[in-house]
Amino acid sequence: MPSHLIRDTNYDAATRTLSVWLVTSENRYDYEDVPPETYAAFRRAFSKGRFFNAHIRNRFTYRISKEE
Repeated sequence: MPSHLIRDTNYDAATRTLSVWLVTSENRYDYEDVPPETYAAFRRAFSKGRFFNAHIRNRFTYRISKEE
């Protein structure tokens, strides 16, 4: 999953939470209530950063957690 914006992701289907670690931050961003279809499209996207900016960032409620 090479991306200039996104370092790593994790999706919990049970809670519909998408966790995103950005290259430019030490924080984890947990996006709430992300539909599985959106996550599947994100995984298939050629440009993960563009998809993230267009379809996830600023569209879902999120929490910020510091990395441990």
